[in-house]
Order: sequence, then C-alpha cells, then structure tokens
Amino acid sequence: MNDSTPIQLISSGDLRLVTNLTCWPVQHDMETKLTAAIAAEGFAIERAHPVTNEGHGFIKSQKHGMEVFKKIDPNAPLIVAEAVWQFSHHVLAGLTTHRGPILTVANWSGQWPGLVGMLNINGSLTKAGVTYSTLWSKNFDDLFFKTKLRQWLTEATITHDLSHTRPFAQNDATQSARDIGQKLAQSLKTDKAIMGVFDEGCMGMFNAIIPDHALHACGVFKERLSQSALFHETNQVPDPEAQAVRDWLEREGMTFHTGSDPESQLTDGQIHLQCKMYIAAMRLADDFGCDTIGIQYQQGLNDLLPASDLAEGMLNNSHRPPVTSRDGSRILHQGQPLPHFNEVDECAGLDALLTHRVHNALGQPPENTLHDIRWGEEYNDQFVWVFLISGAAPPAHFAGGWKGAHGYRQPYVYFPNGGSSVHGISKPGEIIWSRIYVQDEQLHMDIGRGAALELPEEETRRRLEATTKEWPIMHAVTYGVTRDQLMAKHQANHIQIAYAQDAQSADECFWSKASLAHTLGIKVNLCGSLSPPPQ
Repeated sequence: MNDSTPIQLISSGDLRLVTNLTCWPVQHDMETKLTAAIAAEGFAIERAHPVTNEGHGFIKSQKHGMEVFKKIDPNAPLIVAEAVWQFSHHVLAGLTTHRGPILTVANWSGQWPGLVGMLNINGSLTKAGVTYSTLWSKNFDDLFFKTKLRQWLTEATITHDLSHTRPFAQNDATQSARDIGQKLAQSLKTDKAIMGVFDEGCMGMFNAIIPDHALHACGVFKERLSQSALFHETNQVPDPEAQAVRDWLEREGMTFHTGSDPESQLTDGQIHLQCKMYIAAMRLADDFGCDTIGIQYQQGLNDLLPASDLAEGMLNNSHRPPVTSRDGSRILHQGQPLPHFNEVDECAGLDALLTHRVHNALGQPPENTLHDIRWGEEYNDQFVWVFLISGAAPPAHFAGGWKGAHGYRQPYVYFPNGGSSVHGISKPGEIIWSRIYVQDEQLHMDIGRGAALELPEEETRRRLEATTKEWPIMHAVTYGVTRDQLMAKHQANHIQIAYAQDAQSADECFWSKASLAHTLGIKVNLCGSLSPPPQ
C-alpha cells in the first residue's frame, strides 16, 4: 500500500437522528485513536465525509452513502470504522463497487454495539461477494491490533487464525445422529415449511435475507406478510384477551417495572398493546400456516406500537399464555414455542426451525433464540462473552424461568414508543451455538458447543451496566474457539443459542443438527471442540 495515498475513512450510522447524536461522541473518540494508530505506522488517513449540520459524522441513509462514495477514489484503501450499531445498506452499495482494499474496524466496547455493527457489515459483504479484511481493538495500541494493522497496510489483507474450524462430513456423526438428520431433512423436503416474514431487511441487514432459491432447497418457503397487517390485527384484539395475557405473566412471576411517564417509563398501556401484539402474531401465523415467524419492527412498526420484544419472548417459550384460534376451538401451538426470529433475521429463522425440530426429536428443550455478539472480557482466566439481545430470548433460558423475568422500559434511543423488555439472566448449562449465513449464493452453517455460566451478581451487574441493562443476558464460553477466532470467522451480528439437558445430550443435538443441515445441502463448518479445555 502506498503510504503517500491517504486512507479513506467512512462510518455508517443509524437511520434515527437521536441515535446518531447520542452515539457520535463514542464514534469520534474511536476515530481519533484509530487515526493516531495509523499515523504511527507512517500512513495518512482522511475522513471521506464531514460532520453533518445535524451534529454527527455518520452516513445516515443509503442515498447519503451513495453520494459519499461518488467522491471516493474507487482504488483508494478504505476503512469502515464502527463504534456503534449501524445500518449496513447505508454503505453496501458503495462497497460493492470499491476496488481498493477494504478494512472493517470496530472498537472493543459494550457501550454502543460497534462489534455488532461491524459483524453485520462483514456478513453483508460476504453475502455480496466483496473481499475485505477485519480488525478490532479496545484502545488500538495492543500488539494484536498493531500487528494485524501493519499487515493490512503493507499487504492490503489480514490473515487470521481459523484453525478452529473444519468442514463437516457425515462420517463425523454417529449413526443415530445421521438417521435423525436424514429423517428430519426428508420430512422438510416432503412436507415443506413456511417462514412468515413481517417485512424483510430490518435495519439494512442484507446478510439477514436468504435468497428464495437457497431457502427452497431446504423445503422452506416464505410467506411475505406486512407489518401493517400486524398493526391492524393488534388493534382488533379485544381488551379482555390482552388483559388475560398480562394476568398470566404476573401469576407466573414476571415482574414489570412500571411508571406513569411513557417517555421514560414502562407504562401499563405499553404492556397492554404488547400483549395484543402477541395474540395477533399467533393468529396471523395460524392463518397462514407459518412454522416460524419474524417481525421487523424497525423501521415502521416502531412508529406505531411499543416494542415487539415481549411478544417475541413469549412466542419462543413452551410455557406461555394460551392463545386460541379465531373460532376459539383450538389452543395454538399448545405446549410448544412458535419460533420467532428477532429483527426478521431469516438466517436465524431457518436455524430456529431446524433447532426446534432436532431438539423435539431428541426430547431436548426446544426453546432457542438469537443473541447479539455484543462484547466480552476475561473472567477467572477464561474469556466470557456477553450475548445480549433486545427481544426473542425465552424465559425457559433464564434462571428461575418466568420468575426470573423482568420487564423494563426499552431504551428511548432505540424504542421511542417504549414497551417491555424480557430481561433475565441465562441459567448455567450446556449450549449449542450456530449461525447460518449466505456465501457464494449458498447457505453455510457454523456450529459449535459451549456453556452458559453463572457469574457473581456483582460481575453480572457490571456487564449489564456496560451494555444495555434492560435486555436479557447470557454469560457464554465457546469451547475451543477464542475471542479472536470467533470474531474473524463469524458472518453475522447474531448467534443462535439452544440448551440441552447435559453435555451428552448437547453433543447429540450438535451432531444431529449438523447432519440435518448437511443433508439439506447446507455447507456445515464444525467450530472448536465438544468440551472445554482441562483446567
């Protein structure tokens, strides 16, 4: 790379002005440190777009991004710097035609989800077939960062250690796992399944949209629904039915932390609308025969209703308020979740459907959810991730179940109409983690084993305060996969999580799910090991 050619720097932002203004100081601080690190290597860097007259320096829309890229030399080295959540489609159009080396960089912080934003860009670039390198750091002065940055500056690429992963072959699995995988795959391809999609492309997540041909090959077909239908249906639900849902939740032990100011506090009115949305989503799914559904919520529905998260958490739980069919003759999905994929991430939706079927076949807990890969730090000589998501986490994953579930007002910066979160601390136990993604127009799956840990209350509180304390949290370790290996390989902001009753059961779920995906034609990568390293 020519050290006389300035490196161009861009930063993709949110669509919401209040979010961009709130997050800008952290982004500015990150860029200052990154610029200094690059200058120390003898290279110049310049911002490709100025601070706007609104008071922030983010690219704020797809059209804005296209205008910015018109002024960037397509052969110049380019850094996409992210300290916050961002909408990938703001910059994707320009990145698809950029010819110079591209580096995505995030700060290692839980405050605003820059890691989450960068991983979404990475997954979107992979799906789009764009070559890029990626890097992350807390202060941009550690040896790992400086070494990798120097490699990009001199070689225009970065190599990461991916020795933790290898392709799956059917002979890897036990005969029983192969049998289950093949039986479930045959059922899907013969009987087929329907994925209900309440509007695609949430928050510009290009990586979250599965091309129809790839989904059809798995026996799954989209029912394209509209959030406007969900809004209408929500408003048709009778008040007594919604109140019955609220009463059920409180009888089971969920605690709502309410107040009277809808701008800053969770109100009874917000919860009431969320209970209506839950019933509405169940009935619409029944109308169309959906096996799994995803609600976009951002953008559109957030202007009309409180957050969808309370409904999502209920949908993903086996033990939840009963909802009857329109004629009152049936209880819908009785004793089972209706798998919901947060932010209408279709890759997570397909994963949720496969997980649901594998775990039911093996008599294991069917509840599963996506989480953001939000952040993490060392604790007692092992790296412990913070997996955290605004919604979808089922209380079956929490210590205490519904009794361990708390409803707090969703943060105004993301949810102007409020609504309850489903906050809880995930119980300790053996987990299977995975991610389906699109590469070379084909579906891939990374799958691994790990555990959710119980950390001291003080450490849990510290981690919540460092991220978003209203949201459900999981303290997770990934067996045989380091922090940097997961960051380098993972192709999404989201990671799918399911529990099993014990380590042996988790291994059975792992192999059966890998076999099912492989039989469906998904390219499966085994990540890490089945057990933690010896202490």
